[in-house]
Amino acid sequence: MYKHLLIATDGSELADRGVAQGLALASGIGAAVTFITVSEQFPIFAWGGAMAGFAAGDELAAYQEEARKYGKNVLDKCKASADVAGVSAEVVHVEDKRPAEAILELSQARGCDLIVMASHGRRGLGKLLLGSQTAEVLSYTEIPVLVVR
Repeated sequence: MYKHLLIATDGSELADRGVAQGLALASGIGAAVTFITVSEQFPIFAWGGAMAGFAAGDELAAYQEEARKYGKNVLDKCKASADVAGVSAEVVHVEDKRPAEAILELSQARGCDLIVMASHGRRGLGKLLLGSQTAEVLSYTEIPVLVVR
């Protein structure tokens, strides 16, 4: 059936449910797992103001450092859960990309045959205003996606 699952997480409580479901599936079928978390680019609106040229470099460096720390914490937790479940797992932190783009690229690069990710299930205006990484992955992927709510 599935041999290599890509499990996407942002470290949220909802994403943790997706991680748990993905690990349970991988354990049951003997599949390997790659966990991915993505740090988006530094917000462009943070570059404004008269002193932007001077302060932005420090803010960017602080943002990147915190994103790396957060990503490492999220992925360390996932790896520990995989070890407990007896599932072979790798972790990948992608920086400066949109989550859907990074998920799609990594799933293809690693030869994954299933993507597991959580979704808030927003509809209408909420989806339009907030966007939906899950909807974008579903629209562009060529492999199955397990969506956990």
